[in-house]
Amino acid sequence: MHAAAARIRTLSPIHFLQLSLASCAALFLVVTSGAFVRLTGSGLGCENWPRCGDKPYPEQGFHAFVEFGNRLVAVVGLVLTLVTWLGARRVERLPTRARYAALGAFLVAAAQIPMGAITIALDLHPLAVMTHFLLALIVVALAVVVSVEAWSLVSGLARPAGPRWLRRFVTWVGVPACAALVVTGAVATASGPHPGADEDVKRLGLEIADTVYVHVRVAAAFGIGVLFIGWFLWRLRDRYPGLLRLWWALLAVLVAQAILGEVQYRSALPWGLVLVHVFLAASIWALSVALTYAFWRPPAALASTGRQ
Repeated sequence: MHAAAARIRTLSPIHFLQLSLASCAALFLVVTSGAFVRLTGSGLGCENWPRCGDKPYPEQGFHAFVEFGNRLVAVVGLVLTLVTWLGARRVERLPTRARYAALGAFLVAAAQIPMGAITIALDLHPLAVMTHFLLALIVVALAVVVSVEAWSLVSGLARPAGPRWLRRFVTWVGVPACAALVVTGAVATASGPHPGADEDVKRLGLEIADTVYVHVRVAAAFGIGVLFIGWFLWRLRDRYPGLLRLWWALLAVLVAQAILGEVQYRSALPWGLVLVHVFLAASIWALSVALTYAFWRPPAALASTGRQ
């Protein structure tokens, strides 16, 4: 009886991996729907929070339904981060760091609720909107860490990849460079023609040409770093072929993002292209975090060296 009760309380690694991936997918949807709210000018579709006007739900109007839909998507993401954290507590042999990452993802996702209310109360001040977006990416990063750990639990854990200095370079140079890429992109978006609402919204007061100038150069520096890392991964391809495939995925998305960025800028930033640009930015961030973490704790599925 005690053994049966223990099995009920325990969550299998494969089910936890599926749960963590579902959480990641939901969080990507949150980022995308949040960008959709801004780009369609629906940020003040519901002028208060958590209600939408005098009712707890929107009665009419495209912008109101878009904003309220984003709130519902955010709730789904929050619930999945909570369930993932609760599930992490029931998975045997899951490292403590993964449990903390799952808890962190839930707490930051929960912090998005008051942050959303503050953003509306401040009439979509660009700094509040950027904070809202960047917090969402922090949640994504933590969820990615949980997913990589869950993958290692299913497939086994291989030895750290490459020399220690390379892993440190990827961690302390690569990730901050990617963060700078995302932040400068957020500043460029905040300086563009999509303030988030039809009403007069306070802007940063920066010229879009200046912010894009900085963003492009940060992107170039990050791209050089990605190529540098890829050269070492090519040398490690026999031992860590999966890491090289992960790097190829990052490079492909980065190239697509660069092309799209150029096209959207020369096309006067149509909101549809900007929306895809935001989604690809989140993808680059998630892939960078996954690759960095996998350098230190690679799932055996990414390596040919077997388990530790």
